[in-house]
Amino acid sequence: MKIPPIMAIDVGGGTQDILLYDPDQPIENAVKLVLPSPTVIAARRVAAVTRAGRPLFLSGRVMGGGAVGKAVRSHIESGLKVFSLPDPALTLHDDLDKVASWGVSLVESRPDGEAVEVVLGDVDLEAIGATLSRFEVSLPQVTVLAIQDHGFSPRASNRLTRFAQWRRFLDAGGDIGGLIFPQPPAELTRWIAAARAAPGAFFMDTAAAALRGAILDDWAAERLEAGLLAVNVGNEHTVAALVRGRRVWGVYEHHTGLLDSARLADQMERFAAGDLAHEDVFDQYGHGVAFQPGYRDLAPFHEVVVTGPNRALALGLGRMAAPYGEMMLSGCFGLVQAVREHFQDRSERAAGSH
Repeated sequence: MKIPPIMAIDVGGGTQDILLYDPDQPIENAVKLVLPSPTVIAARRVAAVTRAGRPLFLSGRVMGGGAVGKAVRSHIESGLKVFSLPDPALTLHDDLDKVASWGVSLVESRPDGEAVEVVLGDVDLEAIGATLSRFEVSLPQVTVLAIQDHGFSPRASNRLTRFAQWRRFLDAGGDIGGLIFPQPPAELTRWIAAARAAPGAFFMDTAAAALRGAILDDWAAERLEAGLLAVNVGNEHTVAALVRGRRVWGVYEHHTGLLDSARLADQMERFAAGDLAHEDVFDQYGHGVAFQPGYRDLAPFHEVVVTGPNRALALGLGRMAAPYGEMMLSGCFGLVQAVREHFQDRSERAAGSH
């Protein structure tokens, strides 16, 4: 089966990184974009409404909070009204009673009056397509999205809810091919909302995509069979994985804003040795640590590969990954590789059935 053209969109907390992969041309010649992330764009639009002193109306779909959540809270603190449909209000918190207690009026339709509408959503294919069309570039037929989804958890800790996803992945064997999803799981509401905006899209977690891309670095690829500690220092989260071949042996996740270079170096050393406890991270308001059974029986993974926009925190830990000569597009390269393998596996299964 011939691999089709693929558009990879890596939706982060600061940027959305876009790669248009064409199997008929060198990947170095692919169209590449690094743009403000959807939450940053929405936050700027909310801030403009605040400066204008107007009421705000949120429509669209649930998306990543971050910047837009802070902008909405700032709007309320300015003494201005906020109206929202229920689905986009989930951007602020999964518990809508809590959202209402903050001063957001939940409505079923746009209110009468002077409220200014801001449309929320993690994906805007119309805007991307319009931009590309100006350069005579069409949207590819296959889309794959990297979006970080904590999972719907109106009452439970979203740190534990999110880390439970990593535990399920490890419990299922930790095969790297299990990081891509042709359909969103029911509990991942951001993915489900994005799927409505991009029907038929594949999905990966942003950290999984970045780590998948980092090990495509030539230096890392040569050492993968011996075992690697791969670290993604993102704008919001820092995630690390112990990878040998196609198997992930351990996962670590923390909030980047709570780390400095010394703490990260110490935790990565203990993580690679199998000596870092889940509580050591969770009690610092991170997400946690989990290992595959038997990891301690392996030789420690001494080689380290690092990616992510805040990789300066990890200076000195190991190799700074640059797959295909790019750092900011590590996630996109990981997305494309995962989709390529998905189509190749499907083609091999089809051939084997004849």
